[in-house]
Amino acid sequence: MKNFTRKFYVADTHFGHEMILGHCERPFSSVREMDETMIDLWNATVAPHDIVYHLGDFALSTREHATSVFKRLNGRKYLLFGNHDCRRGPQDPLPHIMALGWEQPPTETLEVKDEGCRVFLSHYAHLTWQAAHRETGWHFYGHSHGNLAHPHPRARDVGVDMPDVSYVPRTFKELTSAAATIKAAA
Repeated sequence: MKNFTRKFYVADTHFGHEMILGHCERPFSSVREMDETMIDLWNATVAPHDIVYHLGDFALSTREHATSVFKRLNGRKYLLFGNHDCRRGPQDPLPHIMALGWEQPPTETLEVKDEGCRVFLSHYAHLTWQAAHRETGWHFYGHSHGNLAHPHPRARDVGVDMPDVSYVPRTFKELTSAAATIKAAA
C-alpha cells in the first residue's frame, strides 16, 4: 500500500516559552508538559514523509532545546518566519532557528497548492493577497493567537491556540471546513 504525502499547517507552537502559558492561557501546568503534549500530538498526526508548514514562532528557547524538539517532530518541515524566529525582523533571523534543518531556507511568505486551492502562508494576517478574489484563494496565518476576527471569509488563524487546531498540525480540509462553520455561525 502506497503512503500518500499529506500537508499540514500550524503556527505559534512557542516550544520552550514559559511566558506563553499565561499570555495565551494554555492549559498546561508547565512548559515541559506543553512541549511534550504538542510533540506527542504532532507525531500521532504527522507521518515522517508528510509536509508541515509552520507559520512562525516555532520556539523561544535555547539552541539545544529547539534542536531537540525539532529532531523529535515527524514530517518534512517548512518555516515561515514569525516575530520570535528573528531578532529585528526577517532580515536578521535567529541562527539557531535557521540551522534546524528545514526543507528549504525559511521565508516570510509562501504560496502552496492544496486540494486545488492556492494557499497564501504568512505569520501575519494580510487584508488581501494575490488570489484573495478567487474562490480557490485562501490565506493561513498565525501571530494573533485567536484574537483577530479576520474580515475575509477565506483567511484564518492556524495557531495552536485556536480551539479547532487544539495544539496539533491540521490539514487544509480540516482548517477550511472549520473556517466555514465558524463564519456561518457568526
